Amino acid sequence: MKKPFYQLNHSKDVIRHFTPNWFTATMGTGVVSMILIQLPFAQSFLFTLATWLWQFNIVLFSVFSVLYLLRWFLFPHEAKQIFNHPNMSLFLGAIPMGLATILNGFLSFGIGLYGEVAIHIAQALWYIDVFLALAIAWIVPFCMFSRQNHQLHTMTAIWLLPVVACEVAASSAGMLVAHLPADVHSFHLLMAGYVLWGISVLPAFAILTILMLRMALHQLPEKEVAISSWLSLGPIGTGALGLLLLGQQAQRVAPNVGFEQFANAFQALGVVGSLVL
Repeated sequence: MKKPFYQLNHSKDVIRHFTPNWFTATMGTGVVSMILIQLPFAQSFLFTLATWLWQFNIVLFSVFSVLYLLRWFLFPHEAKQIFNHPNMSLFLGAIPMGLATILNGFLSFGIGLYGEVAIHIAQALWYIDVFLALAIAWIVPFCMFSRQNHQLHTMTAIWLLPVVACEVAASSAGMLVAHLPADVHSFHLLMAGYVLWGISVLPAFAILTILMLRMALHQLPEKEVAISSWLSLGPIGTGALGLLLLGQQAQRVAPNVGFEQFANAFQALGVVGSLVL
């Protein structure tokens, strides 16, 4: 039986070769944990299973974060090369999206396990998540424009990863505001959620347009990257979810800060916008 990492010459190569595409595993694990509790037949067993998945996801994300940070500290020259890589740099967007599933879990599972402190933890993680999402949404496309070599026929839906993280943070804002008092601070978080939504969804649909052109001109992608086509559902589904969550909380928060006239409009925007998407 072959041991794990048998192809690596040194143990430090685990750190040297660690790349952010591993964070997509935390995205998937976290999303599954959140979906399980939304199923109409969800019972105590599924809720317990979802809680375990969320806790496992925290461990997974922590391990990956330590490995990736160590790569930047121990092998900074090699780590910086990611900004020149036309494919691997796109997976940086998986880091804030993986973190978003953890902070959402603190709101869905953590309150019952740890009490009110879970809300404060989720809020702190949300600020970190927003910072990472905004930085990656600006830096990665700028690198695509300035230092990377891209061709239309090699394009895949992975191009969406750097920009979609902002709308995931927008959806998390809607979940977070639901657990905060309906005051000015919550209203500011709500408006920040709408800004994040716009930063993400609009360029995402521009990318989807280019992707449709690529499919028409160069046919279906190779089977190795065909699975990436499912990422096209991300900005559509998460965009709809973000509008619904933000609109729902706008109706609760806006009247308390003197914006009564916008409360129903934001909720209607969520319903109509989601139907359109």
